[in-house]
Amino acid sequence: MAIAALELMGFFFGLFGMLGTLVATLLPYWATSAHIGPNIVTAVVNMKGLWMECVYQSTGAFQCETYNTLLGLTTDLQAARAMMVISSIFSVMAIAVSTVGMQCTVCMDGTAFKSKVAGVGGSLFLLAGLLSLIPVSWKTHELVQTFYMQNMPASLKFEIGDCLYVGLASSLLSMLGGGLLSASYCDDFDGSRGTRRHYPYPDRTGPRGTSHLMAYHPATLHSNTNPNKNQTLNSHASTDTHSTTPALDSRKKARQNTASGYDVTGYV
Repeated sequence: MAIAALELMGFFFGLFGMLGTLVATLLPYWATSAHIGPNIVTAVVNMKGLWMECVYQSTGAFQCETYNTLLGLTTDLQAARAMMVISSIFSVMAIAVSTVGMQCTVCMDGTAFKSKVAGVGGSLFLLAGLLSLIPVSWKTHELVQTFYMQNMPASLKFEIGDCLYVGLASSLLSMLGGGLLSASYCDDFDGSRGTRRHYPYPDRTGPRGTSHLMAYHPATLHSNTNPNKNQTLNSHASTDTHSTTPALDSRKKARQNTASGYDVTGYV
């Protein structure tokens, strides 16, 4: 039960981490212009991201321009793009693999590889969180170093954007979820069957692989009649075949006596 709860918690942490990584990858709020010193005009706010640069004016106009070249970008920006995209792909793969390996699902139920599949999903979450943490930390360090440079003009200084906070939280959630899912490796195994016990599903296999199913016993009729009584009733019924009324009476009595001699039992 404890392992199943940890797996479910780790799965949701990894899911939230994947959503945050996608948001941080697509939105341009990685760096925002700093309004310090002589640069106190807040009518225009410049924002930079992995894929575009945007300008927000106080009139409500919001304009964005994507980077038109790929080879002309800086090395750190290209590496940040690649790592964030790969992290998103690994997160999606981790969700698919973890769904199969968790104890709360019936996929691969009763097999020895179910816990290993959940552990692989946790490892993918850990790798995805690490890949997204590297560019976020790298960009944060660069912005902080640039902000405190004395010879840097105030108009060229940027502050930490919202996407960096979201990316940091998402990477931590992904790694935490991956660690909880990796706890499936610590699950106990049943040595006689080679498979682990599942919660809340009961055992479907016996000690030797046989199925524990309730045996079905059909209803049986136990005859408690006396053979001499049956022969007497049959003789009375056969001697009066030519008379209609006595024959009907004897047949009715024979049926009643015969029916009263059987005991109908239920299921055993």
